[in-house]
Amino acid sequence: MLKGKVIIITGASSGIGKALAIRALGEGALLAVGARNVTSMQEYTKMHDPSVYLVVRTDVSQDTDCRELIEKTLEKFGRIDVLINNAGISMRALFADVELSVLEKLMDVNFWGAVRCTKYALPHLLLTNGSVVGVSSIAGYRGLPARTGYSASKFALQGFLEALRTENLKTGLHVLTACPGFTSSNIRKTALAGDGSMQGESPRAEDQMMSAEEVAGQIFRAIEKRKRTLILTRQGKLTVLLNKLCPGYTDKLVYKHMAREPDAPFK
Repeated sequence: MLKGKVIIITGASSGIGKALAIRALGEGALLAVGARNVTSMQEYTKMHDPSVYLVVRTDVSQDTDCRELIEKTLEKFGRIDVLINNAGISMRALFADVELSVLEKLMDVNFWGAVRCTKYALPHLLLTNGSVVGVSSIAGYRGLPARTGYSASKFALQGFLEALRTENLKTGLHVLTACPGFTSSNIRKTALAGDGSMQGESPRAEDQMMSAEEVAGQIFRAIEKRKRTLILTRQGKLTVLLNKLCPGYTDKLVYKHMAREPDAPFK
């Protein structure tokens, strides 16, 4: 399914984005990857023929960077088949303690970054009956304590994708909202504290989570089947279901679960 397809992936320097990129290259895709860490992207792309990949330094919070990623992809490959909006950052702090600039930064990357890239890619995706993918989170269905900014950005992303999907019911555009559960990646290590500084070490047991490689495989299968949503992990699916059926009870469950994190800001 991926062979010969032109795929753009943002946030491709680590975690799920990197796993998506490596899989795409391995299956014969023509790949454009964007992230701020160019060195990381060059390390795994250099093993392939330069004709099949493009590395672009991209900060999705910058409109010019998003436009440039799309334009350079078109210059090299001539079309776009799949756009995967994966770039994202997280946070961990009580709303009472967090600076508003931190919430603004999360919205700018997690929500506006996807909106910007999709806006510039959309005319070209319509020509190929292509796919727009937003890598969201279970936090886009269920607000998580100490992640107000993260949850808000993912709720916004999912609302945007749902509206975009409905607008394009008759155009041939495929829109996928992919929601991993807790995944072994560096997103928690780079999460922002209340003052905007890096959190540091992950507060969770990464070895007990779904791997980024497994998430990547699930996302590409969902693209192939042109699914509208993908919710991963048994815990994630159960959380979404319980939140629909008994939200008050789920409040208590989520509070108790998140309070078990080392150094949780609430108990």
